[in-house]
Amino acid sequence: MIKLKRFAAKTDQGPFLNINEDNLDVDLSNKLFQVIDGFGGINAGDKASSYIKDQLKNLYTKITEDPDSTLPFFYSSKYLVEGNALINAIHNAHKNLINENKEKDFSKRGGASAIFGALSENILTLASIGNCLCFLIRRGDVTQVTKPQNFEQLSKDNYKNYQLTLPTNGLGLFDDIQIDIQELRLRENDYVLLMSDGACNRIKMTEISGLLNQSYQELDQFIENLFMLNNERGNLDNQTALILHF
Repeated sequence: MIKLKRFAAKTDQGPFLNINEDNLDVDLSNKLFQVIDGFGGINAGDKASSYIKDQLKNLYTKITEDPDSTLPFFYSSKYLVEGNALINAIHNAHKNLINENKEKDFSKRGGASAIFGALSENILTLASIGNCLCFLIRRGDVTQVTKPQNFEQLSKDNYKNYQLTLPTNGLGLFDDIQIDIQELRLRENDYVLLMSDGACNRIKMTEISGLLNQSYQELDQFIENLFMLNNERGNLDNQTALILHF
């Protein structure tokens, strides 16, 4: 069984925005990790991301703590118990937020992109919706584990990460959601990096390993350097990053 050696996490509003609509959670007891990027009307995105965080954690812990619990939305033998619990918790949070939004004027509705991780033994089940991303850093090599769900595929040669970040999928706003599920088999000394699009939209994948090498003794400093570089290049968004070292 692989163990989490250390981690670092930070979320902030970025250099230009007054409200941070991002959110994150590290639940070491349940080995559950969340990075959420809220969006929506005025004072809606921050409330939506907080709501999703609490809703997801509540159902996930109920399922994993009760082996006889009923999975109300989904079950697949392809995934571990933790993976099935995570998918069900996502559908539950999405359904409840949809219902909350129905009572509101459209301009006041909120939703979110998100990436969630659930650890069991040496497998990290990742579930992503929208624009949040995951990278694996293994022996200095960086691999993008999840793909963003946005308008990149429609923009052809004119696409720039920092210009087109509108998600084509999201929690709370669209009736149907598509959850990208990846099971990552971890090895000793792997790093897993979860980020909102505001933290990575100006960072090249090849730069992540270099930034980590500069500050591998201090993971907090790695995130600071990541945010600093992104901001120097004109970031206008909230930014959130969580790095796990196994």
